[in-house]
Amino acid sequence: MSEMRVGVLCSRIRVEEKLIFAEFERRGIAITKLDDDAVIFDLNDGRYAFDVVLERSIHHSRALYALRVLNDAGVPTVNTFAVADVCGDKFKTTQELIKAGVPTPRTRMAFSPASALQAIEQLGYPAVLKPAVGSWGRLIAKVNDREAAEAMLEHKEVLGSYHHSIFYIQEYIAKPGGRDIRAFVIGDDCIGAIYRTSAHWITNTARGGQASVCPLTPGLAQICVAAAHAVGGGVVAIDLLETADGRVLVNEVNYTMEFRNSIAPTGVNIPARIVDHTLAVARGQA
Repeated sequence: MSEMRVGVLCSRIRVEEKLIFAEFERRGIAITKLDDDAVIFDLNDGRYAFDVVLERSIHHSRALYALRVLNDAGVPTVNTFAVADVCGDKFKTTQELIKAGVPTPRTRMAFSPASALQAIEQLGYPAVLKPAVGSWGRLIAKVNDREAAEAMLEHKEVLGSYHHSIFYIQEYIAKPGGRDIRAFVIGDDCIGAIYRTSAHWITNTARGGQASVCPLTPGLAQICVAAAHAVGGGVVAIDLLETADGRVLVNEVNYTMEFRNSIAPTGVNIPARIVDHTLAVARGQA
């Protein structure tokens, strides 16, 4: 393609987007920023002048609808609507991981407070209550006993929003040294991994977790690539938990990954790898 037409769907311009924009500029590739506050899709016309669109919106619903429109119009995207649809919903992610034989924490789903309480007690205390749709560790609760479970379930029922109408419950995995693992997969390659360490049981770097390099063993890379393939592949971040008996479980897969705190520990130019993959998608090579 002589004049590569690249769009980037974005909202708030974070460090990650600035690094990606700089990488495109370094290569002499002009991009069109599609601000999700301002963009309008003409659904009847259905023509969009892009060879590829890189999705970097912080809004799951906006990303999902935009990717559906673009993919239906034949525009390649990173990631695809199908990947965003699966990764944006923890239930769908868990289902795909289980179907693919990827090890995951024991998980229960229920539709009423009574059945949810029963599910929690099947898993044992403590257990973890999560909204099926959500990010950055928001609205996640560690439930330590029956009293706490009853209170949390009552709160969810009274709140009554879509996010609280499905009870998604996981076993609690005690993290060794207060750490978990985030790994990055682009295409068929696991390009690096970090430990996220925190005194709090939620280790997201967005909530203060500290990043350090995690050795990328063949076994770890294999499970991460398998998890990425299970949800449809592309550019994803895999969150993993280590167990006391040495197993590694895939907890979540993220499709609009943050990576600012992972470049230095891993020594990997992550934005460059994202741009490489995006251009390969545009050329039909990925």
